[in-house]
Amino acid sequence: MAEKKLKFNTKAIHGGQTPDKAYGAVMPPIYQTSTYAQTTPGGHQGYEYSRSGNPTRAALERAVASIENGSFGLAFASGLAAIDAVVKLLQPGDEVISTNDLYGGSYRLFKKVFENYGIKFHFIDMQDCETIGGYVNENTKLIWVETPTNPMMNIIDIKGVSKIAREHKLLLAVDNTFATPFLQTPLDLGADIVMHSATKYLGGHSDVVLGVLVVNDKRLADRLYFIQNASGAICGPMDSFLVLRGIKTLHVRMQRHCENGKAIARFLEDHDKIEKVYWPGLESHPNHHVAKTQMNDFGGMISFVIEGNRYEDAVRIVERLKIFTLAESLGGVESLAGHPASMTHASIPKAEREKSGIVDALIRLSVGIEDVNDLIEDLRQAIA
Repeated sequence: MAEKKLKFNTKAIHGGQTPDKAYGAVMPPIYQTSTYAQTTPGGHQGYEYSRSGNPTRAALERAVASIENGSFGLAFASGLAAIDAVVKLLQPGDEVISTNDLYGGSYRLFKKVFENYGIKFHFIDMQDCETIGGYVNENTKLIWVETPTNPMMNIIDIKGVSKIAREHKLLLAVDNTFATPFLQTPLDLGADIVMHSATKYLGGHSDVVLGVLVVNDKRLADRLYFIQNASGAICGPMDSFLVLRGIKTLHVRMQRHCENGKAIARFLEDHDKIEKVYWPGLESHPNHHVAKTQMNDFGGMISFVIEGNRYEDAVRIVERLKIFTLAESLGGVESLAGHPASMTHASIPKAEREKSGIVDALIRLSVGIEDVNDLIEDLRQAIA
């Protein structure tokens, strides 16, 4: 059967994969080597040096391309290394239009590193994608989108943004970390580049740091492969193996993340000490209708604000949690809680944070796959 016709659950296990040619290993072996024997100068079996290519990394790159319905995958040492490669497509004087509510590390990379090299960034609210056109000028080259956004869970219409990108001949890159290809496939909606911090849901077990890109256009892929090799921010074979293993259970994990996320979002929405809940599956979400159109479900990422908006109340709650672990990151099988203002988004100035809703009393949850009743009881006792 043609691979593109396979359903997601099948592609998560088999997509881009074949038994190892040497001994028929079902799982791609960990090729823990830096270099490869040649029979004559240039006479090799497709690999020369592991910065340029490694069989385990190549297996991961094929797998992520398959589940994102893409043609070319690239794996990096981290999600930020993958973003770094995308921005290196640009030149001094180029401009980028970015979501204003985005991961603090992305903001830091854009503002503190690449602005020093003459690239200008505009951070705007994209919930109404029609506003984007007003920021496009002759220097604009890239639109950077997160959806759902981190940590406000805003939903951006990928099809709508892709239409604007095509009209102005711009690249559109979508950070798909929160949704994963189980919930949405941005390339099918018109994006040119899909990025993941594979540290999160793709790996799924909080034991690896890795980033990936997926594209369809070969010329774009070749430019990114050159940057990957020239800059050298590649992942190792063991890390590649761990994410490959994670992808094989992505579909069953995401189903439980979504089920638990729904139950916890409803619990928080009904709690008299919670002022606001941010989860795309709630009908009160401002872009719930867009989420229903472009997503298959609504995920396990939830943010909420404590009544009274007091910093000390938010800290007290995250400190009292017993099953939810207070930690940065997300997307593992275990539930995590974070305080964005002091943790993941501390690099963004307070005034800028609060413009997009990242107030001092905001708590972000990465809902894991434990028994949902235990998770609800943990939240109940912490909030009481």
